[in-house]
Amino acid sequence: MSLHQIERVLSEEQGEGEAVVCIHGLGGSSNTFTPLMHGLTRRRVLRIDLPGSARSQRVEGDLTIARYVATVRAACARAAITRADVVGHSMGTIVAQHLAVETPELVRSLALFGPLTAPSDAARAAVLARAAKVRSEGAVGMHEIALTLVQASLSADTRQRLPLAVAFVRESLMRQEAESYARSCEALATASAAALERIACPVLLITGDEDSVAPPQAARAMAGKLGAAPSARVCVLPRCGHWTPVERPDECLRELLDFWSVNART
Repeated sequence: MSLHQIERVLSEEQGEGEAVVCIHGLGGSSNTFTPLMHGLTRRRVLRIDLPGSARSQRVEGDLTIARYVATVRAACARAAITRADVVGHSMGTIVAQHLAVETPELVRSLALFGPLTAPSDAARAAVLARAAKVRSEGAVGMHEIALTLVQASLSADTRQRLPLAVAFVRESLMRQEAESYARSCEALATASAAALERIACPVLLITGDEDSVAPPQAARAMAGKLGAAPSARVCVLPRCGHWTPVERPDECLRELLDFWSVNART
């Protein structure tokens, strides 16, 4: 495994083979995809900590979806990746969609876990309220947000049976520095939807039946808007919430590998 750094943005590269680029969501990190890595040994996987998150928290300036997209392109260029299967989670799915629209030659396929097009007005307000809370309360505010999101974003089955998944999500959130997390919240709150009709690559949408952030009906509606994509497949995982790769890694990996296998390498 090698570590890359570009202007305080860190990414990890591991393995050899066809390239996979992973983009995490709000409160996440490159480790969001660690539960999938054992099945990607024949791939060259680039996992990026987005500006303002995890090991890239020291990045300065405003954070936006456009900046995240530019960061992913720069990380790919640094790693000499010119074509890749792109995997995103939550906010990272928005970044991935914009990347596919703006740089179609880079994106061979999209696999979107907990897929979002853009936040609703209510979601934007809630995310901005989080930003205000952590700015005023610091670590205490982050702790309360982490506890709330564990209850709201994980399935009942995960909370009852998978304490390591619960601990992972809680720790992922608690490790975010307050001001950086607030700026990341603002990036999500100001996100706009990509032109879905212009996405021309195969797309896989995976969500959980208890995902309140990206519910199954929203994933199906999103698939219906992908007019230019040659295939758009929706998978709903039972007893699963919003952190699909963490809650149901084996199922996610199986769907991901099957998706790649049935789509011709182009």
